[in-house]
Amino acid sequence: MKGFVDDANYSVGLLDEGTNLGNVIDNYVNEHTLTGKSAFFVGDLGKIVKKHSQWQSVAAQIKPFYTVRSNSAPAVLEILAALGTGFACSSKNEMALVQELGVSPENIIYISPCKQVSHIKYAAKIGVNIMTCDNEIELKKIARNHSNAKVLLHLATEDDRGGEEGSMKFGSTLKSCRHLLECAKELDVQIVGVKFHVSRACKEPQVYVHALSDARCVFDMAGEFGFTMSMLDIGGGFTGTAFQLEAVNRVIRPLLDVYFPEGSGIEIVSEPGSYYVSSAFTLAVNIIAKKVVDTEKFPAGEKTRSGEPAFVYYMNDGVYGSFASKLSEDLSALPEVHKKYKEGEPLFPSSLWGPSCDELDRVVESCLLPELDVGDWLLFTDMGADSFPEASVFKDVPRPAMYYMMSFSDWCELQDAGVAADTVMKSFFFVPSCLQLSQEDGFATEA
Repeated sequence: MKGFVDDANYSVGLLDEGTNLGNVIDNYVNEHTLTGKSAFFVGDLGKIVKKHSQWQSVAAQIKPFYTVRSNSAPAVLEILAALGTGFACSSKNEMALVQELGVSPENIIYISPCKQVSHIKYAAKIGVNIMTCDNEIELKKIARNHSNAKVLLHLATEDDRGGEEGSMKFGSTLKSCRHLLECAKELDVQIVGVKFHVSRACKEPQVYVHALSDARCVFDMAGEFGFTMSMLDIGGGFTGTAFQLEAVNRVIRPLLDVYFPEGSGIEIVSEPGSYYVSSAFTLAVNIIAKKVVDTEKFPAGEKTRSGEPAFVYYMNDGVYGSFASKLSEDLSALPEVHKKYKEGEPLFPSSLWGPSCDELDRVVESCLLPELDVGDWLLFTDMGADSFPEASVFKDVPRPAMYYMMSFSDWCELQDAGVAADTVMKSFFFVPSCLQLSQEDGFATEA
């Protein structure tokens, strides 16, 4: 069964023992080479299950509310809903997507810092009451359009205040929080907790120390105004590695025990996004053009031997498609060449560009690759977050196809977590990978 992102139905290939992600990618590279060479994603949903198990093992006291904007693919949302996560939504559309899965309004937080009035009214209509706010104007907007709103004051962190110059940051200062509490009292808006966010670019877990201390101060201030506080949202910023999650947990756990001890009635939540999905998706792109350039003109100054060429390659996906996040942050992952090449084969300075020929459409400024030919494939791992735009701005560039898979062992782990495919994950159609499926009947969902 073949479908699209806005279809209710999609399929997941169950992999036999001995079949792995590499085999699946090989299969679809061969298929796409024959049928048009469009880029495609392969999503290993089992990695999402493993991330949830890791979270439960390391930080069970913190309930995750998955950040939908990270990846709103239906299969991702459905599997996370089945695992019992909450959802942090930034728009009416995201709330609707989650609501269609049967997620209760109590498990949805409306986190947009700049809310449209129509979206606030929609949240009120469907019973999504918990939302964040960091300024007086937003507070008044909420008061006028959502009488049952329960607001988390968004508190700025040292990481926010010390960010890059010119970057847009959100969150109220500790000093401003008292004014917001006064306004909320006058407007009869319920303040029920505090949210802060530490970006995943922050390398210093000690930022959480100051953020939690400030949050405790806001809780105490809110008590002075007569508000009953019941929720602390420690935001996102989790990169997906077990080491980082454990490092953050080591810092915050003793502070939570002091500031928000068990039995205090305070629910601790977070907003992991890329943590769950980044490593679950691999993007395969095709080389559509190449040119040789002088090393002297090459942008990044790779050390080369005199007379050695450098190459510029153009791919069938770029920053106006799946690499959109490259416009706002550096792409850390370097590509893997799909074709096999000989050990000791020379590597050349190379840069990778999208298909638009626009000066901003540079995906990788410089890397070392063997010489590639038009028609070769490159693989980018860790592409599950912020890589799924609705459509490319270039109409002749199709959206990458999407293929989902899961190993039998991961499916068993999902069942061990209490998920039953016939009762919860109603849109999943599992297809044993040993079956030879046609393109029309395969387990594909186009993005």
